[in-house]
Amino acid sequence: NNASDPWSSWNVGKSGNWDNGNAVDSWATKPESVAGQRNSASNNWETAAAFGHPQAYQGPAAADDDDWDDDWDDPKSTSPSYLGYKETEASDAGGVQRGNSRAAAMKLPLNKFPGFAKPGMEQYLLAKQLAKPKEKIPIIIGDYGPMWVYPTSTFDCVVADPKKGSKMYGLKSYIEYQLTCTNTNRSVNHRYKHFDWLYERLLVKFGLAIPIPSLPDKQVTGRFEEEFIKMRMERLQAWMTRMCRHPVVSESEVFQQFLNFRDEKEWKTGKRKAEKDETVGVLIFSTMEPEAPDLDMVEIEQKCDAVGRFTKAMDDGVKELLTVGQEHWKRCTGPLPKEYQKIGKALQSLALVFSTSGYQGESDLNGAITEAGKTYEEIASLVADQPKKDLHFLMETNHEYKGFLGCFPDIIGAHKGAIERVKESDKLVATSKITPQDKQNMVKRVSTMAYALQAEMNHFHSNRIYDYNSVIRLYLEQQAQFYETIAQKLRQALSRFPVM
Repeated sequence: NNASDPWSSWNVGKSGNWDNGNAVDSWATKPESVAGQRNSASNNWETAAAFGHPQAYQGPAAADDDDWDDDWDDPKSTSPSYLGYKETEASDAGGVQRGNSRAAAMKLPLNKFPGFAKPGMEQYLLAKQLAKPKEKIPIIIGDYGPMWVYPTSTFDCVVADPKKGSKMYGLKSYIEYQLTCTNTNRSVNHRYKHFDWLYERLLVKFGLAIPIPSLPDKQVTGRFEEEFIKMRMERLQAWMTRMCRHPVVSESEVFQQFLNFRDEKEWKTGKRKAEKDETVGVLIFSTMEPEAPDLDMVEIEQKCDAVGRFTKAMDDGVKELLTVGQEHWKRCTGPLPKEYQKIGKALQSLALVFSTSGYQGESDLNGAITEAGKTYEEIASLVADQPKKDLHFLMETNHEYKGFLGCFPDIIGAHKGAIERVKESDKLVATSKITPQDKQNMVKRVSTMAYALQAEMNHFHSNRIYDYNSVIRLYLEQQAQFYETIAQKLRQALSRFPVM
């Protein structure tokens, strides 16, 4: 089912059609009324229960919060097969599932935001002079090529203390989380839908330059069960850590506003400002300033194709590991423990039969066989519990990267579309539709896009190397400890048998 694969509509070698690789122009065809957009965005947060943090701001008072979408809105959600994983084709094909098909998911929020439908790739490339935005995103040349400028001090955001709240006299309930920045030690409280608002703002602003992975899936049933809340908080924590780790996203005004607003007035002002931001879509490239000479078109296209090949291949590899991991998880928590239990019960049954012989000299043997049977039952429990200690973290990392990699078809599509437009520029110059200076501006702007893509890939690769080194080391360490524990139990059972 192509709906489950964001790569299905993208072809690295596709050329000749401006619209094929450019999602931005298709978005620009459906402008929404400004009044409607403002109405859908003029929402405030309700007062949350106090969390006891000395500096915690609890959120503006309730006003129009009912206009927000509910925390759940996906009728196709099903109970997670384990710890929230939904990797089946049936769930992927739902389209609304977050993170499964970015191409489908991206169509949902874009018409909510003023300004997003305005700038298409053509307007960016052919504008006589781009408006100078206040924000600047420098790109420097480091040891491994173009790179973002990293802040001198980093921070993380701790997501913790989930609490259940209600409104409308208890008719609607929700879970709220406390977010505490490590650099300020101040806390704010957010519901899932507030995270969703931030995700959509980041997607609209940075989505064609930086992969913004989707949030954890929405869910209809079981939202207040302890295990689901724990799983969602863990994934929200991972998502926020990713965003805090990114040098561009973490320093952006909308992200800082989400973490650091102090009162209702400051929140409303910042929220409305973020929703009116017009430096979105392809215009984010107008904020970028590479400290390097312009690239030629052959090199630009080669680098874009290389990114496409790698991210597509990694996407396939990640999905394969997720599939194998889920099969192994099911085996470890189902058939495999049952096999060990059967061995244990069979040994104990055999010892019970032996004990009925009446022969006085076999009590030591019967006791040893009984203990061996109990050892196998203990091993069954160890096998069933082990995936939570090692495979869980490997699967979570791959689940995150699946979300990242699902973003790249749109990013690469925008770059391929820009490259194709430059290829067509000679014809436009020959027919006097654009000037030679216009073409030069186009090449310069596509070169800026190429530097941005390389900077993002260098950030992606450095994180990938660190993450997979850490998680696979953890997996192997836990696996070694697991088998050592089993070996120790088997040796202990062996020591009970009399030496003949």
